[in-house]
Amino acid sequence: MNFELTLKQKIGQFFFPAVFINDSEENILETEALIKEHTIGGLTFFHSRASAATNYESKNKIVFNDDSYDRLKELVNRYQKCAKVPLLISIDAEWGLAMRVEKTPQYPYAITLGALPLSQKCLVYEVGKQIGLDLKSAGVHYNLAPLADVNNNPNNPVIGYRSFGEDKEKVAIFALEYLRGMSDVGVLGCLKHFPGHGNTNVDSHLGLPVLQETLDDLMQNELYPFIKGIENDVDSIMIGHLAVPALNAGKDTSATLSKPIIEELLREKLGYNGLVISDALNMHSVSNLYDEKGRLEWEAFNAGNDVLCFAENVSEGIQQILKNATPERIDESFNRIVRCKEKVGILQSEIENTGGLNFAKASALNTEIAKYCSTQVIDTVDFKTIQKANADQKLAKLSLYKSAENDFFTTINSELNSPEFEISALDTADVETIGNDLKPFEYVIISLFVPKAKPANNFEIDVQIFDLLSKLLLTKKCIIYVFGNPYVLPLIPNLNKAARLIQVYQDFSEFQINAGQQLITNAACSGTLPVKIVLL
Repeated sequence: MNFELTLKQKIGQFFFPAVFINDSEENILETEALIKEHTIGGLTFFHSRASAATNYESKNKIVFNDDSYDRLKELVNRYQKCAKVPLLISIDAEWGLAMRVEKTPQYPYAITLGALPLSQKCLVYEVGKQIGLDLKSAGVHYNLAPLADVNNNPNNPVIGYRSFGEDKEKVAIFALEYLRGMSDVGVLGCLKHFPGHGNTNVDSHLGLPVLQETLDDLMQNELYPFIKGIENDVDSIMIGHLAVPALNAGKDTSATLSKPIIEELLREKLGYNGLVISDALNMHSVSNLYDEKGRLEWEAFNAGNDVLCFAENVSEGIQQILKNATPERIDESFNRIVRCKEKVGILQSEIENTGGLNFAKASALNTEIAKYCSTQVIDTVDFKTIQKANADQKLAKLSLYKSAENDFFTTINSELNSPEFEISALDTADVETIGNDLKPFEYVIISLFVPKAKPANNFEIDVQIFDLLSKLLLTKKCIIYVFGNPYVLPLIPNLNKAARLIQVYQDFSEFQINAGQQLITNAACSGTLPVKIVLL
């Protein structure tokens, strides 16, 4: 496909504004006009305006739409038909399209994959490959994933479960496997958030995190996975909204707007010549810096970004870059974008959405991952002892934040058909009553389905539940299976007194069934905790 672009149209290629699957027709027409008028290079899809990063603090109600996947495909086709130069369609799909699109396959969080033994890194490759195939089926060729962040701060409000863990070498290996899986099916990947968002305690959607590390510190840890990515020709690197004064003449300037961090460190010192994309420019760590429209976009481009993600002032940004940038600098970024479009084949042939979603393959892959990632943290009781307690009517089961009819309990009921209790929500259960009902039992199998993946408000676990767990751990032999983020473990009082503690990570049906089979067969667990945990 041949096309001749003016300098202004080339600048348009740098802009990847946000679009929303559940937008109104009015919004869609505005996007079509943007594509036609400014020759923009790509789009970044989100579910809806209520779910986008800019609205994290507003808590607007997200309206779900069972037809979102078909709607995504329709919109991609519609927008491509408007474009003079085929659009590079991008999306955040760290754990699959399900991160943005309901009723699509969901794969495990990165922290779950981080629990896999290195000998099973092929499973991370398969996750990347399957996510890539799912994206391609919808007409998406650019996944803004995976994270290369080394999560070495348990209080990190936004990275945590999205990172492969705190072992820099494992993070690097697994990130590369994920990227290789996507690349092998023709989907671009992206390592984020350079120079490393793991050791932060501020959510960059809402404020600016500041890293106090020196360059030597970063080279020893945070930068390691990015360096490995650069050595392996990673398609793109996303710059994080975080400040590193030591790299920026002591200034608290976001890396996204820092020429020393992008041009000097990433380009010159680390030798990276691939595509550099900004983190979303609507995020509050940078979005309120400049009153003049287009100034933020220019500053981000001038710092060294090639792609301006979630740019909100396209027309003004193009004008600012046209006025201030040299033709040589414009061509550098333009050529990088063209190379990426050529790699995924959208410039060479007619664009078609091919194939569909393979839920059976996703489920089989999740089953395989579940077998290898479950992690034994404590185990002082064998299955025969649990069986005897059941036979002596000294065993009960307690499900927290999910019905007792869950797949985990259903799986173990063939061998341990004991009384069951549940607290799926505090307003439907009397915690004190259940505590009293459990008093006659010596052993309690507890399934804790952690309500949220993010650590805010103690993962949304109620104080009464922590109190109940604390009392049970002091008075019973508790066999606890935790379906959720392992960073929840240090929050549970007296957890070190558990008779058995198995970290399962996900609440998917496949993970529940595997956990049940592990219990009743007394099978060994292959996984290791991807982060350091100190139990109370």
